[in-house]
Amino acid sequence: MSEAAKRYPEIWQRRSLRETVTSWLWTVSLAAAAVWSITMLDIEWAFFRDAHEQAIDLAERMWPPRWSYLPVIIGPLLETIHIATIGTAIAYVFSVPLAFLAARNTTLNGFTWAIGRTLLVASRSVNTVIWGLLFVAIFGPGPVAGIAAVAARSVGFLAKLVAESIEEADRGPVEAIESTGAGTGQVYLFGIMPQVMPVLIGTTVYRWDINVRESSVLGFVGAGGIGLQLYASINQFAWQQVLIVLAAILVIVLISEAVSAYVRARIS
Repeated sequence: MSEAAKRYPEIWQRRSLRETVTSWLWTVSLAAAAVWSITMLDIEWAFFRDAHEQAIDLAERMWPPRWSYLPVIIGPLLETIHIATIGTAIAYVFSVPLAFLAARNTTLNGFTWAIGRTLLVASRSVNTVIWGLLFVAIFGPGPVAGIAAVAARSVGFLAKLVAESIEEADRGPVEAIESTGAGTGQVYLFGIMPQVMPVLIGTTVYRWDINVRESSVLGFVGAGGIGLQLYASINQFAWQQVLIVLAAILVIVLISEAVSAYVRARIS
């Protein structure tokens, strides 16, 4: 036996026995949970037998695309972008005071912090489409309901990330401004806001990118945008029109993705 073997008799292993057993237990538990969930869903597996045939048939019905329908959807496409843009702008305005309310180092006390956090959770826990249903009932069908839905969903998203950035802000500039006798508003405006502005702008652009996608389906619940044309075409089984609408949505999503990536790269 070599000298190295005598000195290091144990074989190196990536995980200890305890870690290996724990990993396997987690794997088995997740697999069991997945199987249990599938059995509880009561899935009709017979529909899977000819699913590929139905997909091919649908693709054949969609082709060739009905290009004459393209001028009809230009207006709704622009409306979708406007809904996403205005809704994001409204969320941007309201997210700043909500972020200061929900940040531990800027809120007044534990009660106001709890209120801020509750508003954040309430905003983010409801899907944009559900918000759309609620605002359609309030404002009636149209883009106003869509704008309100986008804003209601986005404000919690933006405020949460900005609040976390506020809590991580450097205390140096804040203490320097406080030492001059500045008021609370001035401390927030000149000591904290310059530090969180890159996060606020980058997050807002990223959220706008998400909102462009989500606004494309708000028409399904009557909240304006291209979704109304998509819903109508599906109900009429006008699959060649559906293909045009889907292609148009894909184009605006790709454009919004490129714009978002460019802006966030410039401010990072």
